[in-house]
Amino acid sequence: MSAVSSRLPVFPWDKLEPYKATAAAHPDGIVDLSVGTPVDPVPDLIQRALIAAANSPGYPTVWGTAELRDALTGWVERRLGARDVAHTNVLPVVGSKELVAWLPTQLGLGAGDRVAYPRLAYPTYEVGARLCGAEPVSYEDPAELDPAGLKLLWLNSPSNPTGRVLDKAELTRIVAWAREHDVLLFSDECYLELGWEAEPVSVLHPDVCGGSYEGVVAVHSLSKRSNLAGYRAAFLAGDAAVLGELLQIRKHGGMMTPAPVQAATVAALGDDTHVAEQRARYGARRTALRAALVGHGFRIEHSEASLYLWATRDEPCWQTVAHLAELGILVAPGDFYGPAGGSFVRVALTATDERVEAAVKRLG
Repeated sequence: MSAVSSRLPVFPWDKLEPYKATAAAHPDGIVDLSVGTPVDPVPDLIQRALIAAANSPGYPTVWGTAELRDALTGWVERRLGARDVAHTNVLPVVGSKELVAWLPTQLGLGAGDRVAYPRLAYPTYEVGARLCGAEPVSYEDPAELDPAGLKLLWLNSPSNPTGRVLDKAELTRIVAWAREHDVLLFSDECYLELGWEAEPVSVLHPDVCGGSYEGVVAVHSLSKRSNLAGYRAAFLAGDAAVLGELLQIRKHGGMMTPAPVQAATVAALGDDTHVAEQRARYGARRTALRAALVGHGFRIEHSEASLYLWATRDEPCWQTVAHLAELGILVAPGDFYGPAGGSFVRVALTATDERVEAAVKRLG
């Protein structure tokens, strides 16, 4: 066990604990804008679907019910603009983090293989490479990578942490490059429904992939768009050959989405009203926090989409974390996401309206 854990970096959130304690000591309590965990209620129609499926004594299947696969294919076509999506083009997973961490292992990667991800990125891309013994490689532009030994390329648009959106032309260029060099491309699109100053596009859009899903898979999650982080509901869509292989492996591993969660997912993907309502909540919080941060001397970069503001005072990020902790506000240091984030902090929009109002007041 120690041999495996020794490959991994220190779990980053543990380093934030002293600053959390400082923020929690504020007379008016902590405003936690660090992890980005949803705080708003699970929509009633989703709760009802979960409860109605609570009497599920048998084992669920890894591929999910036919109703779930119908919901996944229907949503991918309706929301992403994809065409001719069959059941073989979708696969439910037990939350997107599980998938990101274990994908290189499930693909059979190991020593001598390389896994690439953005220079500023969700730390689990690197963790997934290290778990299987592959070499993690970060990039500024994936087309500048040496394709030798490169087996998996991660895209992330909208980006966590920066909120940057890759436009249709960039995505098309990168997909073409990956196909030319026979590199499997996985696109993490979990924040796609939260575009503010840009309209995010999926790699599955026909203008990007040319109507073929060969070598391309998109990752989607219901955690943020439907407040279902506690349900662990996510899915893949794209190359049927890749998903078919993953399905066989995941059957052996017992990686099954619980039956009540499958039913809740069907309800969530069939309703757009709750998504629009939640988006409006986040939009209002974003407007308030952005103005307060700028007024406090911060500069906001990118942040045209996603659930975060990527902010800097042009000082070491831990100095900024300490400053805000004294105000009772906890944020994530930018270096959690790579050395290039050393002067930034990530500010999540996931706090109640009351707590966001408190943060705005303190920043003022």
